Amino acid sequence: MATFTLWWQMHAWRTPETLAATRFARPDGDAGLSFSLLVPARHEQAVLEHTVNGLLTSTHGDYEILVIVGHDDPGTTEVAERVAAVAPDRVRVVVDTNAVKNKPKALNTALPYCRGDVIGVFDAEDQVHPALLAHVDHAFRVTGADVVQGGVQLINFHSSWYSLRNCLEYFFWFRSRLHLHALKGFIPLGGNTVFVRTEVLRDADGWDENCLAEDCDLGVRLSSKGKRVVVAYDSEMVTREETPGTLLSLMKQRTRWNQGFLQVYRKRDWQQLPTLGQRMLARYTLMTPFFQAFTGVIIPVNVAVAVFLDVPVGVAVVTFLPALAAMVTFVFEIVGLHDFGRQYALPVRLVHYLKLIVGGPFYQLLLAGAATRAVWREQRGRNDWELTHHVGAHLTEATRKDVLR
Repeated sequence: MATFTLWWQMHAWRTPETLAATRFARPDGDAGLSFSLLVPARHEQAVLEHTVNGLLTSTHGDYEILVIVGHDDPGTTEVAERVAAVAPDRVRVVVDTNAVKNKPKALNTALPYCRGDVIGVFDAEDQVHPALLAHVDHAFRVTGADVVQGGVQLINFHSSWYSLRNCLEYFFWFRSRLHLHALKGFIPLGGNTVFVRTEVLRDADGWDENCLAEDCDLGVRLSSKGKRVVVAYDSEMVTREETPGTLLSLMKQRTRWNQGFLQVYRKRDWQQLPTLGQRMLARYTLMTPFFQAFTGVIIPVNVAVAVFLDVPVGVAVVTFLPALAAMVTFVFEIVGLHDFGRQYALPVRLVHYLKLIVGGPFYQLLLAGAATRAVWREQRGRNDWELTHHVGAHLTEATRKDVLR
């Protein structure tokens, strides 16, 4: 797993040309597409208004915003209706009346109301750059893509030891790994800042309402149908988000994602991919929760065998060989943290590098625990949606005070 992780982490930095190709091309000034932007919001009254107001600053001339709220969520509904009243020509409120609520059901509720050529998805806490839609419009027209996946970046790396690692994960995932997946023709899409041509999305019958990773599922289904996906990451254009506020929230979030991957694996749409290489990449990617759960058990056993049992030296040395790949990955993560701080003008200090190194094993244990919990839940048929709450930790101090006020 460490070797594979190192491979995809380093993809974007293989050559200067590869790195340059991961960014958005500069728009040509034309605007040929219209956008319907979906913002599902459940119990997000603390951050929703700031997000919608940010979307309203878009420099693109042809877009609408559909805020999706639950019929049983009066707090968020009040905020959504207040924003819609200020910009009725841009913002509409769609009410999700499903008895059981989740994100894909909310998105499908709004799908029939979309008027744009392209549908984009954002989370309720997102900070979106005003020029993003212009860049996405240009990317669609220049590449002929069916899907454009923009970058998403957690920003509040200073909040806690695990927030630092969580931010770095996103940095590598959107900066490098998704570009590799797009190149190979198999991609589990990210949950937001993803744009799909409306006719393509409707032909695919929208999102799977029973899947806990509806974004991954949509990406797999579109990949299996040969749809062209373009990924672009630009530190100026990324959508900024916050990390989960507690370890328990992070555990639940990762459990949901892992279980969603297992659900997508069991659906077997990936078996329709045309090449063996694509199918093998899909199988490994979607089975990652099994591998993570396994490592959570086998690594302590490996260490115990090497340290406590009376075994030949050669056997003891072999048990530690996987640590070499893990150490190289740690070194690359240190370099990645430096690049992350430089790109976002964030003060990365010595204490952050120490937290990165010391917190590494504990973070891996947390991921292994979440994967184990996902496997257990999937085997027991528990598919309830565990919501991640947001408080605006990724915003600047001044902006956060405005949001909370």
